[in-house]
Order: sequence, then structure tokens, then C-alpha cells
Amino acid sequence: MDYDAAAVASIRQSTAEDTRALVETLTEAADWVQQLDGTTMWVEGELEEHRVRSEAEAGMFVVAEIDGQVVGAIRFQVEDQLFWPDLDGRDSAFVHRLAVRRANAGQGISTALLQWAVDRARSLGRRYLRLDCDADRPRLRALYERFGFRLHSYRQVGAYYVCRYELPL
Repeated sequence: MDYDAAAVASIRQSTAEDTRALVETLTEAADWVQQLDGTTMWVEGELEEHRVRSEAEAGMFVVAEIDGQVVGAIRFQVEDQLFWPDLDGRDSAFVHRLAVRRANAGQGISTALLQWAVDRARSLGRRYLRLDCDADRPRLRALYERFGFRLHSYRQVGAYYVCRYELPL
């Protein structure tokens, strides 16, 4: 799947200096989802600045920028024992916390970030890109399905009941 490179000036690995923009982007997305359908996102300290900074420093986040401003983010991992403990994940990469600033919604940023993750997973020799999302989020599920992800399974993870998706690479 291609994305409009003109709409997304760059996608790059985040740094600690991106922490504030990452927290703002994730918080804005979480607030929007809460207002939209009452779903609470990322409740277990996932939006705390020190945690986001630590994850950014560890190279887990990728950001999309337009004119030097962070407009979207995604977390990329090469293992995920929390949501995929039943799989030998050596053939997979995983994405979490896809978020786009509301002012930039509908501009292909989600698609660009997902495509970056596909390309990165392929470059690492992975056979699948996998993710999970709240089972009660039909619009988000539709976004992933339009991109090409297929439903793998459902799983209860603590308080979360999630759909697990995979994309063969």
C-alpha cells in the first residue's frame, strides 16, 4: 500500500526530545476516542511522560512530521509477550498506540505509519506484522482491515478484551 509522501513530509525514529509531542498526540487521540464512543484508551500509565520518554529513548516510537511538527505516532516492537504470549513471535513485529493529531486526520498519516511498520518488519526479516485493538472499536478495526490486516483471534488481557490482527508480509 502506498502513501502520499507529500502529505507526510517525514517518518522518523523518535527521540527523547519528542516526548512532549508524543504525549500530546497520544493524549489527544485518547481524549477523542473517549468523547467519540466512551472507550478509555491506554489506562495503565501508558501516557505518563516518564514512561513515554523511556520508550522513545529505547527507540520504540516512530513519528510522522509535517513541516517539522509531530502529527502522528506509532510504537513498533519486535516482541509482545503481553498480548501474544501464545505465539513464537520470532517471525513477527508488533505495533501499538497508533495515533494521529485530530487536525491531521484523514490525510493518510495512519496509512503512512502502518506502511513504515510493514517496511521495517520486512527489513528485519519478519513474516508478520501484528497488532491488537479493543474489540469494541469497529472504526479502528475497519481501518486495519482496509489496510490489509486479517483477524487472527480474540483475547482477554487483564481488563482488555482485544481483537488480534496480523498482516502477512
